[in-house]
Amino acid sequence: MKKTLLATALLGMLSVSSAHAATVVGFKVGGDYWDADTSGSFNSDDGVAQTYNYESKSQGSLWVAFEHPIPLVPNIKIRENRLEGKGTQNGSDFDFNGVGFRPNNPGDEYSTSVINDLSNTDFVLYYEILDNDLVALDLGAAYKQMHGSLRVQDSAKPSEVDLDSGIVMVYASAEVGVPGLGLYAFADVMLGVDETSVYDYNAGLGWKFDGVALDTAVRVGYREFNFDVDDFSSTTQNMSFKGAFAGVELAF
Repeated sequence: MKKTLLATALLGMLSVSSAHAATVVGFKVGGDYWDADTSGSFNSDDGVAQTYNYESKSQGSLWVAFEHPIPLVPNIKIRENRLEGKGTQNGSDFDFNGVGFRPNNPGDEYSTSVINDLSNTDFVLYYEILDNDLVALDLGAAYKQMHGSLRVQDSAKPSEVDLDSGIVMVYASAEVGVPGLGLYAFADVMLGVDETSVYDYNAGLGWKFDGVALDTAVRVGYREFNFDVDDFSSTTQNMSFKGAFAGVELAF
């Protein structure tokens, strides 16, 4: 509760900087394609970490943002993240969610698979602290709402737990540009407040192209999402998605 109040207080303090807010109403949409390597583990019912061999899989994000000149009222960004890890384990011998995963006869060949869906939606409230051709800085708070599941199965039976809890996070976004060239470096960071081992960040380079009706930005970089939780939606796990991404953003 104290950490939640801390995030709320942060937004309150940032409101004093709202004089730097956008001078006109703006609307942004964008999307990223993410070639992410997946690794990690989850705990079985006895608390033992179960490690799987996860396959490489493309992930993706889509977002919209609304910026305005109204004092004290934060801007808003909503980002949908589709994240899914698929893996296999040979010689499984454990219980998960009350279901046993082991061979019927000792010595038999036996394997299980896992589908760890960590898809989530970010709801971000932020203020523009700086906004010029050289430096841009946004600060605020976010709520990452999970809406996935953790599913373990063998050839005969599955066991699944829904992941539907949320995480309060601190949010920061920065850009440093080269005036006249459209080239810029960027970094976006989200750090868990009530789940301190959860973070989501990306960094890279972008190119902006000014248009008559809309501006276009092309981005490339590196992103990492770490999900290390204890008894979160009845699961304990430590998962990581990381790798290169490319994307585009349109600003109206």
